[in-house]
Amino acid sequence: MTHIQAVFIDRDGTIGGNDQVIYPGEFTLFPNVSKTILQLKSSGILVCSFTNQPGISKGESTCYRFEKELKDFGFDEIYMCPHSPDEGCQCRKPSPGMLKRAANDHNLDLGNCAVIGDRWTDLLAAEEVGCKKILVKTGSGKETFEKYMNNHFFGSWGEVQPHFIAEDINKAVRWLLLNESTIPAE
Repeated sequence: MTHIQAVFIDRDGTIGGNDQVIYPGEFTLFPNVSKTILQLKSSGILVCSFTNQPGISKGESTCYRFEKELKDFGFDEIYMCPHSPDEGCQCRKPSPGMLKRAANDHNLDLGNCAVIGDRWTDLLAAEEVGCKKILVKTGSGKETFEKYMNNHFFGSWGEVQPHFIAEDINKAVRWLLLNESTIPAE
């Protein structure tokens, strides 16, 4: 039986906010997200943030402010890319750099981990390292889902198949906890 070791959760549009970046201090969680994070933790699962925050490189916020907010929300670990898209870093999604760093930090088998996000870039990163993939229809998720269903994704994007598509993070986690031992390996 496979046990999920860690769940990597995107911030903007997945746990709260909308499809735009809302900086710490103004960001609000969707209903019941705090309980959902606690439910994961009480199941013995490491709960990690997994977020691109290019506003940091522009001086619009700081790593410290994001890290404090996410820790206050209940996350165990914060994996964040503070770079702008043109910096060419190895951590910015859809690169799996943050997932690989977490695997190294915590001795994780990424095949026994899951990613929950509202954008295809979240799922592409998960696909590259064999994580379970869950798309939520909040934030950019509804648009992402419609593009997926209408086959508007080409190249590597079209080859990614979510394991589950959920209305929101609460339903995503409920499904994950009920099905973790039966989700097929990549």
